Amino acid sequence: MEFAEANGKGKLSVVATPIGNMGDITFRALWNLKECDVIYAEDTRVTAKLLAHYGLRKSVFRLDAAMEGKKANEVISRLEKGKHVAYVSDAGTPGISDPGARLVAAVREALPEAKIEAIPGPSALTAALSIAGISADAFSFRGFLPHKKGRQTALKKIVSSDIPVVLYESPHRILKLLKELHDVAPGAAVTVARELTKLHEEVLYGTPSDLAAQLEKKKAVRGEFVVIVEPH
Repeated sequence: MEFAEANGKGKLSVVATPIGNMGDITFRALWNLKECDVIYAEDTRVTAKLLAHYGLRKSVFRLDAAMEGKKANEVISRLEKGKHVAYVSDAGTPGISDPGARLVAAVREALPEAKIEAIPGPSALTAALSIAGISADAFSFRGFLPHKKGRQTALKKIVSSDIPVVLYESPHRILKLLKELHDVAPGAAVTVARELTKLHEEVLYGTPSDLAAQLEKKKAVRGEFVVIVEPH
């Protein structure tokens, strides 16, 4: 490894992986997953499927949100030995509503000499914005809203924003979210994208009540959702 040999420290590659379609991975990402010494992953089972799809064999260790602080020391130890470590989340770009940020911060603090590189690729956030048909010169990203405490306050801030607000929602809560949006801003213009990059990718547009009715009629409450609320 040229970099490791140059300064005696390793390299941490933060690798974006497909959000649905297995074809959405860069050559550079595949090269890093092939050439790295070890992979740390949010869920080893998910990553094992990706590696198997591309015929890659590599040691994979779990590093999810609950283990991020504890396992960071293990990664740092490998980097101190000059190893090349790749980190992936289940789908998309690590650190964007996924684990990874605390790992990167810990490595940067403990080993400022180590190289930390981004291997860019898929992100549900940018994928949804690219086909929403709205101006995204400026937008606010909220990720997943809190389930209870602070949720209503967050919703009021979203509907009062003067720029589009993007958030993620699970299939179990999408109808609840649309009802809550209807309660605070029934006329809001909302875009909902689901199953992005997959066979049944769908983008719906309308008021919160319109979208809830469409989803219930279609029985289409599967898959992760990206929700974009436009300013009004």
